[in-house]
Amino acid sequence: MAELMAQAGVGALLVHGNVAARQDVQYVCGFPPRHDTYACLTERGDALFVQLFNHVANAREMSAWSDVRWGGIDTGATLARHLAALALERERIGLVGQIPYQQRDRLDTLLPGAAFTDLTPAFRRHRLVKSPEEIEWTRRGAALCDLALEALLAAVRPGTTDQELGALVEAAYSRAGGHHTICFLGSASMADGGRVSPAQNWADRLVRAGDIVFIELSAGYGGYTGQVLRTIAVGAQPTPLIQRLHDVAEAAYTAIVAAIRPGATANELLEAAALIDEAGFTVCDDVVHGYQGGYLPPIIRTPATQHAPLGDLRLEPGMMLVVQPNVVSRDGRHGVQPGQLVLVTLTGAEPLHRVPLRLFVRP
Repeated sequence: MAELMAQAGVGALLVHGNVAARQDVQYVCGFPPRHDTYACLTERGDALFVQLFNHVANAREMSAWSDVRWGGIDTGATLARHLAALALERERIGLVGQIPYQQRDRLDTLLPGAAFTDLTPAFRRHRLVKSPEEIEWTRRGAALCDLALEALLAAVRPGTTDQELGALVEAAYSRAGGHHTICFLGSASMADGGRVSPAQNWADRLVRAGDIVFIELSAGYGGYTGQVLRTIAVGAQPTPLIQRLHDVAEAAYTAIVAAIRPGATANELLEAAALIDEAGFTVCDDVVHGYQGGYLPPIIRTPATQHAPLGDLRLEPGMMLVVQPNVVSRDGRHGVQPGQLVLVTLTGAEPLHRVPLRLFVRP
């Protein structure tokens, strides 16, 4: 962070976070915020400003920084007073994250001599390549996901509900000390379709013979999580369409992983995903995205469904990608969603999950 600040010529760096974007603040000081929180980095010392008042004690327990304070009833004004006390009211100040308009407006009003600059893109570029310590923490997170996925595979059967299965998954990693990020889970009839991806809010739907169950799971430790996606056929063999969808998804996964290597471009991965289009199918989600530290680039779909140009990003060792070929029928009624987190190494891609990437069948 000191190097980032020096390159940008800023005297202070304000990193914003909340429950929807915890990673940035957690990265710099170890605390995962819920309400609007700011990590303020300066040459004269770092301070964490937390909302709400009753969250300060917990932040002091979790943060690596000793200076942890309440943000006050007006966090923008509190930050302005802090920067003025450090004689930084006329400095160039870097900002990271999606700062609420009202708080940014207070900074502009109370510090009219300061020049604010958005360092979020530079911060994101820094976070693309993980340190050896981050990689080891991610391996721990991936192992927690695998543990929970194995618990799901052992428990899923006709007569369970989506809610029961989701609770079982969360209990499995929680008992092992894991922290929650996402547990999306849902079920649908293989014959009738109607759902093509896991649900963000579990239903009380009863799983029946002939259904499929989808899961997308991210759990971990200290903000470092795995991400694993699997599809399970329950009480029956996969229908021909479901099997075909999963075969194409597995082929796409294999092709994309084979293309991952240092120096590879995002467009090369996009080309590998083209076989989904060529098979006559489509997708509902991104097929590849960067991971660990937020929803990072490259964000890749298929050539026929790509939302935006990919730019000139090239892969480097230490980057992490989620490869998740969510293959969907053209009518949007049937789909599968296998995938997992991989690490870019000197020789290619290393999967960080050990549960096989295949279509599971459970009686």
